[in-house]
Amino acid sequence: MDVILFGPPGAGKGTQASTASEAAGVPHVSTGDIFRHHLKNGTELGQKVRSYMNEGKLVPDELVLEVVASRLERDDAVGGVLFDGFPRTVNQAQLLRRWLLDHDRDINVVLNLVVPDHVVESRLSGRRSCRSCGATYHVEFSPPAQDGSCSKCGADEVVQRADDQPETVRKRIQTYHAQTAAVLAWARGHVRVVDIDADQAIATVRAAVLDALR
Repeated sequence: MDVILFGPPGAGKGTQASTASEAAGVPHVSTGDIFRHHLKNGTELGQKVRSYMNEGKLVPDELVLEVVASRLERDDAVGGVLFDGFPRTVNQAQLLRRWLLDHDRDINVVLNLVVPDHVVESRLSGRRSCRSCGATYHVEFSPPAQDGSCSKCGADEVVQRADDQPETVRKRIQTYHAQTAAVLAWARGHVRVVDIDADQAIATVRAAVLDALR
């Protein structure tokens, strides 16, 4: 089973990914992890990617798919994967589906986590993380210690990431609607899409994800 976990930043994809991949019986595949592997190990694909990055250019969709396909061909992924963070463009989606069909596979379902923009903004702008141990918090739902220090390691280094600043969050949401959301429109015309209300308790969303995978 090949599954795409879709939704805006802050929709809870990371929170639901492990549950979804376990239920589907397939590995969770993050394109960021795949790229980091190739770049770190200096593989042929990594060198190709780095050549575009060094010139400040976007990595072509065809090369992005080639990198992703390198993961799909591994033994644990031949029966399917859970895609997280991919595809990001309609062209990538089309290239991915063509590759899957050529390998007697297909996108079985797109799990679309639906969250209003104002909720996404609140979730992301409220996030904090500890520079020392990496522990994550939210000022409203899961705050650090009362004095602002990390509840886990005690370090006084709980900060807001640059990409979680309110203005940056708004730009990320705009980018999602302007570019990535088009993938969802394409998917609705070609594969099964299940919309899941992700503005609910984590356990409620998890139950809806599991139901969609059945």
